[in-house]
Amino acid sequence: MTIEVHAATVVVPVVTGPIRDGAVAVDEGRILAVGARTEIEDLYGAAIHRHDGVLTPGLVNAHTHLQLTAYADMATLGVSFAEWVGLFFARYRATTTDEWLASARDGVQQVLASGTTAVADVDTYGFAAVAAQEAGLVGIRYQEVVGADDIRWPKLRAELETRLGAADAGLSPHSLYTNSSETMRTIGELARERGLRLHPHAAETVDECEFVFSGTGPFAVGADRTGLLLDLAGRGCGMTPVARLDALGLLGPDVHIAHGVHVDAADRALLRERGTAVALCPRSNAILHSGEAPVAAYLREGNQIAVGTDSSASNLDLDVLGDVQALRALAISQGYDEPDLDRRLIEAATIGGAAALGMRDIGRLEVGARADLAVFDVPIVDDIYASLVASGHGSCTVTVLAGAVVPRNSLPSKEIS
Repeated sequence: MTIEVHAATVVVPVVTGPIRDGAVAVDEGRILAVGARTEIEDLYGAAIHRHDGVLTPGLVNAHTHLQLTAYADMATLGVSFAEWVGLFFARYRATTTDEWLASARDGVQQVLASGTTAVADVDTYGFAAVAAQEAGLVGIRYQEVVGADDIRWPKLRAELETRLGAADAGLSPHSLYTNSSETMRTIGELARERGLRLHPHAAETVDECEFVFSGTGPFAVGADRTGLLLDLAGRGCGMTPVARLDALGLLGPDVHIAHGVHVDAADRALLRERGTAVALCPRSNAILHSGEAPVAAYLREGNQIAVGTDSSASNLDLDVLGDVQALRALAISQGYDEPDLDRRLIEAATIGGAAALGMRDIGRLEVGARADLAVFDVPIVDDIYASLVASGHGSCTVTVLAGAVVPRNSLPSKEIS
């Protein structure tokens, strides 16, 4: 056996408590042992890699769009979500094949530089899947369906089905304001027929909630202007977005939704009942003036949560720990004062993301898991979770994919805006 050992000042397995002067033994891309450095060294020889800092599982970005990395300037526009959407799609239609691929490759390198080793990536054309495969980044590539009414959906479905052969494929029916209800329902059926996971956007903005409930507002105007024939336009359904997704069969343990900002107690209970996780993207929500997710309520009530950055088009960087910081601030502002806050947020960025993707072998340091690791240069204090939350953003110094250290000279600068 060729066994390598990664030792660090503190090892945070997540599934168990932190280990001071700990180590992880790796064999053929999988974790062989986790424990005290001296014990690991006695079993497997001198540590090959010694790291100053805190070693964790690779982070899981539970909602992003890597193909949009080149759109970073859009995060600084300061416009409303509805206006941003109009500007976004005008640019989207003009982006070339070469530009898509270069943008996706840049996104992959940025997430690796931040210590993220798995993503739930929403991918319209397949370029992000190519870029991720090149780099060894794992996760699920959710094929996006957007702008599909009952007339356009049959053709789009035929095109979509040709791209669903990959083992890491999933489906992302974008939203109730960009697809017809029948399209959304049949995407859910298609996913279940193929054994694929689902990842829709839901309850991101007040405008979305208005459109779903009453069929009015900016999204109704936008559908009319573009000729998109949506059944909810002009009449709505009298439901919240979460309840409507459930009525269409689009909630369940094989689903996680993006955003979940405008959800009431009944919505949150429905998500728990269905076993549906929520990928929270607080910095994107702030930049697009979408509102603040009820983080404290999610935590108190026991909802499954994960953390996403969304895309560079609506965030200042693709570092999950930046959004973890933002979630902490929201939870405290909403009255959450339990001492477990920092630990639970680090769990959301690791095992929570893994659960959202339905992947049991990532986001944790335990025997048999993928040897995806990250090292952070943060203060070594009594509460190491608090240190990771407070100082982890922009502090990743080492990323390991399936046991292989990713050369830092191949990654972008970790300077944070």
